[in-house]
Amino acid sequence: MTENVVVLGSGYAGAGAIKSLQSELDGSTRLTWISDTDYHLVLHESHRVIRDPSVRADITIPVADIAEPTTRYINDSVTNLDTEAQVVELEDGDDVEYDYVLVALGSQTAYYGIPGLKENSLTLKCLEDALEIHEQIKTASREATRGEPAQIVIGGAGLSGIQTAGEIAEFRDANRAPLEIHLVEALDEIFPGNDPEIQQALRNLLEEAGVRIHTDDPITEAEDGVIHFDEGDPLEYDVFVWTGGITGREALDGTELDNQHNRVTTEANFQTSDERVFAIGDSAIIDQGDQPAPPTAQAAWQAAEVVGENIARAIDNRPLKTWEYDDKGTVVSVGDKAVAHGVKLLPVDTFGGFPAKNLKKLIAARWIADLTSWNRARKAWSVL
Repeated sequence: MTENVVVLGSGYAGAGAIKSLQSELDGSTRLTWISDTDYHLVLHESHRVIRDPSVRADITIPVADIAEPTTRYINDSVTNLDTEAQVVELEDGDDVEYDYVLVALGSQTAYYGIPGLKENSLTLKCLEDALEIHEQIKTASREATRGEPAQIVIGGAGLSGIQTAGEIAEFRDANRAPLEIHLVEALDEIFPGNDPEIQQALRNLLEEAGVRIHTDDPITEAEDGVIHFDEGDPLEYDVFVWTGGITGREALDGTELDNQHNRVTTEANFQTSDERVFAIGDSAIIDQGDQPAPPTAQAAWQAAEVVGENIARAIDNRPLKTWEYDDKGTVVSVGDKAVAHGVKLLPVDTFGGFPAKNLKKLIAARWIADLTSWNRARKAWSVL
């Protein structure tokens, strides 16, 4: 009997899973890939587009360069997953039946019920978002003066917020643009939940870049042109980018799978409450004991390498492998500089400079090479 395996999403989890499944499944299994974009975006480098839109060609990989000829690709948006009927419902096309489905739809921005936040902010979840931020910053800078610089506010000082602030600072310097950049964080330090050493190193780079950091005061409301805080004075803005959190995709609103805020809960083998549905990446909350796997590119890459084999094992009625997340360290860029922390097999905990910058380049290049070739990764090296 021919089995139908369907993969939803083309992010790190989805694209990586397609590569894994293509190597694990035999010729009797049909593989279908569904995504609302016909390319894979190297999302952790998407902030580069804010400074220079031309880099998009180097950090987007067409689906055709990843999928084998036998893999069926459907360019459409998923609107629902009906686990009882075993079909994926699409916005424009016909329903797609499955025997096994992998949910790798990624996440969407969380606004936490803060009034006006969704209506008045930009986000950074896709290529179009980065391009929109670039255009708005460019427009704001043209309308500003040295005496009255444009106010650019980034809400949320996690990975995306820090890297966004760094790229806007590089845009400001390269274009001599009259911009003031503010990075706002509700908790008491930037890059919350991480080691104080990397927090301080990132703070130093941001302050050297002229980014004003505001911490320990949550946003309570966002209006057109002004943000209100729990305790501090309101902050006026010309451009406001919100990077403060994630939640599951609306396509999973009606799912009967066990989930938390539309992020599907799974065992460590990626199997959900329905044995024919697997999930990885930001779409999933993967059991790892005391803490679930983090919603990071690194975790998605690692999970994608294993999930293909586990789906093949499920088809063959073999025991599934248990996956354990292996934290290999963290590298964060601030413009053209970077900070690395907790990198395995190195004698120092935190470092910057040329080694950190090139390590971050190497991580992105390795991913591009895994999906396509080292030649493609080499061509992208200068913009990573």
